[in-house]
Amino acid sequence: MKKIPLSVALVLLASGYNAQADTLLGLYAGAQGWYMETSGGFSNNSTNLDFNFEDQTNASVYVALEHPIPLIPNVKLQRSTMDNAGGTTLTGNFAFGDELFAMNTNVTTDVQLSTTDVILYYEFFDNSLVSFDLGINAKYVDGDLLVLATDDPSQSAMESFSGPVPMVYSRVAVGLPFTGLGLYAEGSFLSIDDHSVTDYQVALTYSVLDNVAVDMTLQLGYRAFTLELDDLDDIYSDLEFKGAFAGLEVHF
Repeated sequence: MKKIPLSVALVLLASGYNAQADTLLGLYAGAQGWYMETSGGFSNNSTNLDFNFEDQTNASVYVALEHPIPLIPNVKLQRSTMDNAGGTTLTGNFAFGDELFAMNTNVTTDVQLSTTDVILYYEFFDNSLVSFDLGINAKYVDGDLLVLATDDPSQSAMESFSGPVPMVYSRVAVGLPFTGLGLYAEGSFLSIDDHSVTDYQVALTYSVLDNVAVDMTLQLGYRAFTLELDDLDDIYSDLEFKGAFAGLEVHF
């Protein structure tokens, strides 16, 4: 039997250990900057008016833990902000909170919205060419809505709403061999009664670092989030947030 130099053996042993550790446990952490366009409106009584919003950059961060234990799902936590504001001239009377804003009033609308996702999912395929995840997402939505008369700051109304939204979660990723490039599509969906919430993104990825210790991937994609509520804490909405994002993901 040929002898293997000690230095080579140590390298092989370390590589084998890291590969096994990654197989047993994988930790993913990522951050995205999302340049979003906001449209739609909100109200207390389903008579939503469309407001004007300025384009805004917001952030999303996430962490996921994957393991090989059967029946126990993997877990992903994600936090996204969708804050936006803009000015609108009302095309009709608008009642919100305890205020009645008359037609032709110039108003500033401010949406302070955040979502926290707790995703439990299973991997049905997981290799360098294709992966497929399916699970459930408990998305917690928390928002503050402000309407302010631009010419009369004393006339203002603010309403808050919050609550969990159970959703179906899925993710498909495809790798392009020998290029470092990949594609993925990820989304959460719900339609119950008159509530409809969707959150999906598609992206092109590029691996800039891939070794036994850490992988680093760049993301460039498009994300859309729609929030159609029917009487959640007396809030009705048909808001949509959409636009391009760039991100970075690290895999340990």
